[in-house]
Parts: sequence; structure tokens; C-alpha cells
Amino acid sequence: MKIPPETVQQWATTFSVELRDLTIQYSGSLLLQKKLKDVESVIKIVELEGSELVKDFSDEIERMLGSKMKSVKRLAEAAEDADLYHDFNVSLKFDYFNSMLINTADEDGNYIELGGEFSLEENEHFNNLQVNTLQSDIQIPTNVYNKDPTILNAIYNSEALNDVFIGNFQKDPTLTWQYFGSSSGFFRIYPGIKWTPDSNGVAAFDCRNRNWYIQAATSPKDIVIMVDISGSMKGLKMTIAKHTINTILDTLGENDFVNVIAYTDYIRYVEPCFKGTLVQADLDNREHFKLLVEELHVKGEAKIKNAMKEAFKILNEARGNGQGSMCNQAIMLITDGAMEDFESVFEEFNWPDRRVRVFTYLIGREMTFAQNTKWIACNNKGYYTHISTLADVQENVMEYLHVLSRPMVINHDHDIIWTEAYMDTVLFNTKAQSLLLMTSVAMPVFSKKKETLSHGILLGVVGTDVPLLEVMKLAPRYMLGAHGYAFLITNNGYILAHPDLRPLYKDGKKLKPKPNYNSVDLSEVEWEDTDETLRTAMVKGQTGSMTLNIRASVDKGKRPLYLVNDYFYTNVDDTPFSFGMALTKGPGKLMFMGNVSVEEGLHDLTSPDVSIASEWTYCETDIDPAHRKYSQLQAVVRYLLGKEPDLECDEMLLQQMLFDAVVTAPLEAYWNALMLNDGVEPGVETAFLGTRSGLMRIIRYAGVETRVAKKFLTVSDKENLFTIDHFPLWYRLAVENTPGRFYYYIAGEKGVQYAIATTSVTVSSKGKTAIAGAIGVQMSLNMLEKRFWTITKQPSDTDCSNTEGVCPLSCESTDLNCFLVDNNGFVLLSKERNEQ
Repeated sequence: MKIPPETVQQWATTFSVELRDLTIQYSGSLLLQKKLKDVESVIKIVELEGSELVKDFSDEIERMLGSKMKSVKRLAEAAEDADLYHDFNVSLKFDYFNSMLINTADEDGNYIELGGEFSLEENEHFNNLQVNTLQSDIQIPTNVYNKDPTILNAIYNSEALNDVFIGNFQKDPTLTWQYFGSSSGFFRIYPGIKWTPDSNGVAAFDCRNRNWYIQAATSPKDIVIMVDISGSMKGLKMTIAKHTINTILDTLGENDFVNVIAYTDYIRYVEPCFKGTLVQADLDNREHFKLLVEELHVKGEAKIKNAMKEAFKILNEARGNGQGSMCNQAIMLITDGAMEDFESVFEEFNWPDRRVRVFTYLIGREMTFAQNTKWIACNNKGYYTHISTLADVQENVMEYLHVLSRPMVINHDHDIIWTEAYMDTVLFNTKAQSLLLMTSVAMPVFSKKKETLSHGILLGVVGTDVPLLEVMKLAPRYMLGAHGYAFLITNNGYILAHPDLRPLYKDGKKLKPKPNYNSVDLSEVEWEDTDETLRTAMVKGQTGSMTLNIRASVDKGKRPLYLVNDYFYTNVDDTPFSFGMALTKGPGKLMFMGNVSVEEGLHDLTSPDVSIASEWTYCETDIDPAHRKYSQLQAVVRYLLGKEPDLECDEMLLQQMLFDAVVTAPLEAYWNALMLNDGVEPGVETAFLGTRSGLMRIIRYAGVETRVAKKFLTVSDKENLFTIDHFPLWYRLAVENTPGRFYYYIAGEKGVQYAIATTSVTVSSKGKTAIAGAIGVQMSLNMLEKRFWTITKQPSDTDCSNTEGVCPLSCESTDLNCFLVDNNGFVLLSKERNEQ
């Protein structure tokens, strides 16, 4: 069957003219472009200087993180002083607020012991949780006795932190949770909260297992774990040994290096690929070791000597080659008894310097070989523990951290540490929004008492959390442009914040964190950086720039964008972080500035069809608690009216937004006139526009009951709104296509599909052209289909005398399959809806 190409061409031309007329008419794109042309004489276009911007942003981040460090230092000083002036009292009795028991009454209506009345109220700054900002309270894990004299004395001491918590929060209202994790096991948290136990009624959270605690309490370390898998280790002993290894692995972080060796009469690396070396103890490697340890089986007779030699060789080689952590080194020996002559190994490899500490864990109830095992630890600056049940593991493993922290304590090395990104879920397993990525800044607290100075006693760790979202707000979106973005990485190359880091996945209806979300390397998302030039420079904390050709993807990875990105990067002083940003070459790097009076701007800004990006910071509403109730738009209006002169606002962004409000104002009248005078064609549902300043205007041509696209441009439609880490999808697609020409694509989810047409508008001055915004219209597929079927048919009186096959032709007939395909090859229209 032959279909004349001229016919197809004619249909396409007719449909394209109709479609273009329809989208221009209902969007008002020509009117907006004309209004922008009218203001060209009063604007100026500037090109963004990436290297200056990256410096400014990193200085802002440094200032913000610096204030968090100051807060933590104040806490450490207060905790040390409180301990210095306190004498241990074995019969100390006093009531404290136990976060599990507060506001709990007995049958007679009296508050239970350690409960008491503790006022709680919802607070926007703390994820709308019920908190008490005048008081901290205490969480104690179920396995720690809450009235132990050691615990009571330490809690009594830490009462001094209350005033410092409150003072810190007053000095820096952007602070979130502040806390003190004690080496005795309790956790003081401010503001005070009610602690919810897990489903078994247990408080399993132990602050001493948290990354911030472990990292602050010890320096980086190289650890070789040696486990005895001889025949005598069968049954419960092996179970305890495996649990001990897993617990040791849990105390390691990405600044540490590790390997695990199992030994009988021969040596077996649990991961043969890691033979003779140390690997970074990041989450991937730790989990990998745990799986392999689970598969260990006992057999044979234990010969410790060769295994010990192997462990020393690994550590010595690492130190000799400048690899590993270049700090502490230790061997963890897990056995039910060391029998043979091993002294010669220490003479050869470790004495007299004893640079490698050896910690021994005697497993099981048998004490026959306790003397040998203890001797090994004591003669190699280590620590010996006896683990007879599974319940002993946790406490006994933690002991090694105290030993490793002693040199720091004695020297009073108050190193401030920053953790990698993590999810704030363990603490407040409440709502999805608390699945925020955080970093913590923490600092060790030491005993300053003269009599214990040489023992090096660690009292605990103080810290505070910093939501990474707050850090990234300091690199405002409007400066970065439609495709630009900022990112933050650690000195290990792992991402703290990056728009392509997607830490959550959907499990049924629940959002859950991906297993290794916090050890995603920069090279995994910036994969065009094939030689790792960008990654290497940032890990080394260098300052510089480079250019890469990028294939970015939008619309859930369906649509590729071919961009040329300029990357700028620099270190953030006093932290292990490096800050980078990408600016897209071309119009994205150009910004235009215009000036209007506040009165004129305010008039147009308060129009009902206007909204601004709710996640952006036009004005800082989080500093003064009285401002927290305002939305960004309310805060801006109050500031401009002079009602809130003390608000801190971004003047440049406000000026841009007011200008945009005035330039786009005629669209509101135009859209309303269409509705009143001509009536709008059924199926044309929404017209919208957005500008670089995050300003949007929307008109709904169709009521909510008749609208197909009920979710489009509502609060939940994050994809199509200005958010903290991306411009709307329709804006990004418009910017990448010819200004004035509409880009059409299908959107929607859960079986509801609709069409969106979008185009960019520009402004020119002195030979430069900048993108001023994007404008578009959203339509139902039904309306497009009707037009399409009407146009794609030959008239019934067509002369068919010389035609072979079907005549007249019609796309609706069963003989023809017609498709309308978009720029990325997706089917917009066809007879089969399921093909779209």
C-alpha cells in the first residue's frame, strides 16, 4: 500500500500550524516576548564569574559551619569544667528527666520515678516534632542501668550543659539538635524530646556506636582483625566471635583501614582479593566483610604465630609505603586461647617501640588460657577482655576505643571532626521529611583532673547536627541558572550533597534509604570526569576550574540534555569538605538586571496568580522564631512594606523578582481576557510562566473537576516547580531549545497523561542575549487527538481512480497506524494509548 509522502507532509504542516497557533494564543508567549523587548533599554546583562562565585559561596559555607564549631567548642569546655569541679559521690541521689519515662503516670495518676512533667510543644524548626527548647533530657539504652552511681554522677555533671545548649541556640538560631554522648552510655539531647522505644519496647540506640562518637573519640586507625577458626571455636564461641568482628567493623569509618584474617594451622584472608593489604573501612567494604565472616566454618588446630606475622607485615608495609591511615595501628585477636610460643613474633616485629597495639578478646567461659591472652595485650600496649556471652560483646569492644583515645586525651588534642552524610532516621523515626541528610560536627570531652591526667580519661563526645539542605541554600539556585548546581564532597571523595544523589527508594508506599547512600563517590555521578581530574583536585582540597561535555538527563532519566559545563571548586577551610559548582556555558551564564520601584513591584507581586519558589531563601525566616510562621512570599512582602525591617533578605534576588513581577504582569490580564471574551477551547487546562528569580504565574483555564492534570503545578508536583536543587522540568527543556519555538512532551503518572508545550523567552542588551524565563501551556491528550484525527484524513471526495490500496486515507481507519513522536523519540499520539 502506497501512502503519498506529500499527503503526510501536508498533514504535518497543517497540524504544526494549528498547534503553534494554539500554544502561542493560550500561553501568551508573543506578548511576553514583546514586553521583554520593550524593557531592553533599561536592563543590563552580566556574565557570571564562576571562580569568584565559588569563593563567595565557600566563604559563606565556612562561616556557617564555623559558627557550628564554636557552639560545639563551648559545649566541650563546659563539660570539662563541670567534671573538673565535681567529686565523685558513690551515694549520689537526684532525679533527672529520662526521655523514655517523661510524662508517664502510674495507676494513681502520679508521675513515675525519673518521669515527671516535661512540657513539649510542636516546633517548626525541629521538623514539627514535640520538643522542649528550655530543657534537655537523657536517653539511656536498655542494657545500661539508669541508676548506676557512675551514670548518676556523669548525668549530674552534664546538667551544666543545659545553659550552654540554650545559649548556643540563642546565639545561632539555625542550630538543630545539640547533644552530649557520655562514655558511660547515656545521651543528653537538646531540645528535650520524648523518646519512643522500638517495636520490642527496647531503647537500642547507644550513642557510643554512632559514627560521630567513634570518629571524635579516636584518631584514624589501621586495624587487622585476626579470628581463630580452629575446631575448639565451634558452636556458641564462633557465634560470639562473629558478633565481635561485626561490632569492631561497626566502630570503623571511612578514615580507617581494615582487613580480616581467619587462621587455623594456615592463614586464610576472608576476602582473597584483599590479600596482604588494607582497605578503606567504608560502608561497602564493612558490609562485604560481614557477609564473608558469616560464612566462616571451624576446623583444624590453631597456630597463632604465622597469622600474627602476617598481620604485622600488612601493617608495617602500609606504614612503610605511606598507605592506610598513617596514624594508629592495631591488631584485634579473637580466640578462645593462645597456646604456642608467640613472644618471638613481637620481638621481631613490635618491640621495643610497640608501634602496633594488640587487643585480645578471649571468647567463651573457659579461662584456662586467660593468662596468655592477657599477656599478649599487656605487653603490646593493648587491652584484654573476656567475652563469655553475646550480651558482653558491645561493652567489651567499646573498650578499645578508650585505649586508642588515651594519647589524644593526654595531649588534649581537641580535634573537631565532621562525619560523612547520614540520614536522621535512627533518632527520630517519625515522618518522611525527617529523612534529611545530615552531617554532624563533634568534639571529644576529656577529664582535666590532675590525678587522672596521665590515664587519659575520655568523658564523652559533644556534637550538633547540620542539615546539608541548609548548607546548600548558601549557593542560591538563581545564581546557578537552569542547569547549574552546587555540590559538596568529603576528603574521601564521597558526596555530601549533589542533585544527582538520590538516597531514597520506594519500598511499597514507604520511602527508605538505600543501603550505601552515604558512600557514593563523586566519580559515580560526575561520570564524564573519566580521568578523575575533578575528583582528585577536590579530594586534595585544591581550588580551580575545568570544562566537561556533559550528558545530563531530566524527566526521571528519560530525556538527555547535551551541555557544556564549567566546573569551579575550592576547599571549605577548617573542614574536610570541598565545595564545587557547575555552570552551563551559553545563555545560562548570563543574567540580566532590571530596576523597578518597590511600589510598582509590590503591586504586581501580590497578584493572585503569582507565587515564588517556597524552598528558596529570599528572606532568612529561620533566624528569629517570630518569622518562622511566614512563607517566603509573606516574608518578602512584609520586608518590602517596612513591617519587618530586621529580616535578612537577598537584595539582588528581590530586585530581580520585583522586575520579573512587573514585566510579566500583562500576562494576567491577557489570560483572563481570553477566558472572558473568547472562551477557552476545552482541553486547554493551564497556562504558566517562570523566571530565573523563581517567580511563577499560573492560570487554570479549566476547573479542577474537569482538569485531567490535577497534580500539575500543585505543591506535590516537585518536578515542575522551582526547588532547592533544580529548576522546573518545563523550564530546563525550554532553555535547551530554540527561543520562541515550542517544545512538546507528554507528562503525567499513574495512567493520567497530558501534554505540555513550553518555550523560552529572551532579553538582549549590547550584543548579549540572556534567557529571561520560560512560558507554556498544558493540554489534555484528548484535545490533541481530536485535532490530529480531524486533520489526518483525506476528504471523502478524493479522486481515487489512479490510487492503489486504501483511498481516501485516514489515520483513524484500521488500515493505518499513525504516530506523533516528540524530540526524544517518545510517542505523543497514537491509536493505542498504551504505546505512549
